[in-house]
Amino acid sequence: MRIGLTGGIASGKSLVATYLEKQGIPVVDADKLARQVVEPGEPALAQIVATFGEHVLQDDGTLDRKQLGAIIFGDEQKRKQLNEIVHPAVRQSMKKQADLYEQRGYTRVVLDIPLLYESNLFHMVNQVWLVYVDEATQLRRLIERDGLTETEAKQRIAAQMPLTAKKAQADVLIDNNGTKENTYRQVYDALAKTAHE
Repeated sequence: MRIGLTGGIASGKSLVATYLEKQGIPVVDADKLARQVVEPGEPALAQIVATFGEHVLQDDGTLDRKQLGAIIFGDEQKRKQLNEIVHPAVRQSMKKQADLYEQRGYTRVVLDIPLLYESNLFHMVNQVWLVYVDEATQLRRLIERDGLTETEAKQRIAAQMPLTAKKAQADVLIDNNGTKENTYRQVYDALAKTAHE
């Protein structure tokens, strides 16, 4: 079974992913893979350079994320071009890793995909687990975690699909408004239910 783990920004998805790993469930992290697929020598990096120019590389041949960010910021067409390069590479890498875990005998693999809903990646998973918090908690945590102003934090939250809309499509809801122990208990219970599926 492939479990798609997702949640809004600052909802506590990483807390849940770490707990799942401690329970012996492999977690394939989309964000980590997104960084790996643009490392020197990777086809996606070559495509990015071909599309955006050599100036998106640092002197050591690695991607200059700041430079690339400046190019795509505010330019929807360029952002789309970048996503058309990176997203397929990440999906392919996620599938390959999940396949490897399953070949090793794991019956459950977690795909940690922050933008599962926004990228419409439901076809990659059997179940969607959504970690959520209320809006006030999300805002407070994001400000504290990233050192943002309230306005900046609200903009980042607004850039994602609202958690209320995501809840309606999730198979498992994990309420992370309370203590870590309460969150862990919910994850443990959800795992117990999937053990026989």
